[in-house]
Amino acid sequence: MPVLASLGHEVVALPRRRDKGLGWNPLTGDVDLASMDGADAVIHLAGAGIADSRWSESRKRLIAESRSGPTTALSKFLAACAKPPQSLIVASAIGIYGDRGDAWLDESAVPGDGFLAGVVRDWEAATTPAIDGGIRVVNLRFGIILTPEGGALKRMLLPFKLGLGGPIGNGRQYWSWVGLNDVIGAIRHALETNTLAGPVNVVSPNPVSNREFTKVLGNVLSRPAILPLPRFAARLALGEMAEELLLYSARVRPTMLTATGYQFFDTDLDSCLRRLLKS
Repeated sequence: MPVLASLGHEVVALPRRRDKGLGWNPLTGDVDLASMDGADAVIHLAGAGIADSRWSESRKRLIAESRSGPTTALSKFLAACAKPPQSLIVASAIGIYGDRGDAWLDESAVPGDGFLAGVVRDWEAATTPAIDGGIRVVNLRFGIILTPEGGALKRMLLPFKLGLGGPIGNGRQYWSWVGLNDVIGAIRHALETNTLAGPVNVVSPNPVSNREFTKVLGNVLSRPAILPLPRFAARLALGEMAEELLLYSARVRPTMLTATGYQFFDTDLDSCLRRLLKS
């Protein structure tokens, strides 16, 4: 990561292809990390995209196996190193909470129901070998990451710019968002805060309803955002994926980040979107 390198850290990438003996295969668990023995920390963010295509049974299997399998293999390898890293920072997701209406959720909330909730439970449990090996593990539960370069925001830009945007379903479901600057900031904070361990919600302190999100995005783009996408139409277009990614409601608090002194870059959705979209 350029940010860590600029702070004086030596950052070594782990490509999926072998390069001078360094690399790994996330799907098979084949790990060749001899030169990582003695590293201070490892950051593991790999996993098949959850919104890249409709959720067929084979796609759901890939989403699950690309997370729990590689994480288990990596955790076992690191725990067995002669000099294990002090910290393992692993991606996770607020999908673990399922559909929870308008209830506030922090890291102490029990997991919910649904496909993604099960995936994330197994994903976080896969770090158990590292924890048992004395490694500090942080599971970063990312919310909806906002960047025009990818993810939900990139997919929304074209229809909204054409004036075709609007709330999804009844629009009352909460979207717990986070700006890309805070994703990077949270990773750095997790690396540098030795008292931080276990699940950590990486979301803005101010989640908004889907209706509010679409209204703000429309204002930022100077376009109307009044054309609703009914629930049945979302299901017809995207299948099961629409229900869990667009219609489930999770009103999440970043309790662990704020309790350990993290200062957010973005707490206001309007200003965050205006900066990202240079409006």
